[in-house]
Amino acid sequence: MSNLFIRKMEHDDLKDVLFIEKASFTTPWTQEIFAREMDENEYAHYFVLIYHDQIVGYAGLWIVIDDAQVTNIAIHPDFRRRGFGEKLFNYLIHYVLGKNVARFSLEVRVSNIGAQKLYRKYGLVPGGVRKNYYKDDQEDALIMWVNLQ
Repeated sequence: MSNLFIRKMEHDDLKDVLFIEKASFTTPWTQEIFAREMDENEYAHYFVLIYHDQIVGYAGLWIVIDDAQVTNIAIHPDFRRRGFGEKLFNYLIHYVLGKNVARFSLEVRVSNIGAQKLYRKYGLVPGGVRKNYYKDDQEDALIMWVNLQ
């Protein structure tokens, strides 16, 4: 995929990121949450996926000592099912490998089988369930993780 690259998220990106966030999640993060993550959270790392000069996805994670946890990942609805999510997830994995991370984890809705298949492709396995994790409908979250070292 030419004309595709990933870079660190900037404040000027938030309008596009918020559109994707609202289109992707029933309880979306606000601009203030993203700004606080970028400005005040020393553990946070956020990125945008750009295709033909348009932000089509974003992802974030926290790295604390040797643990990395994905906080969010989303692709613009018009660009889903094209491999962009996998490109972004692959970027996160390679990014943390360069940071001496030993464990990589995330939570995913138990009903989101498509995302789970992608994560399994990268070696993540179920590690537990967080009951009633999602506030909008009390759906459980499947915790998935992989040892990287």
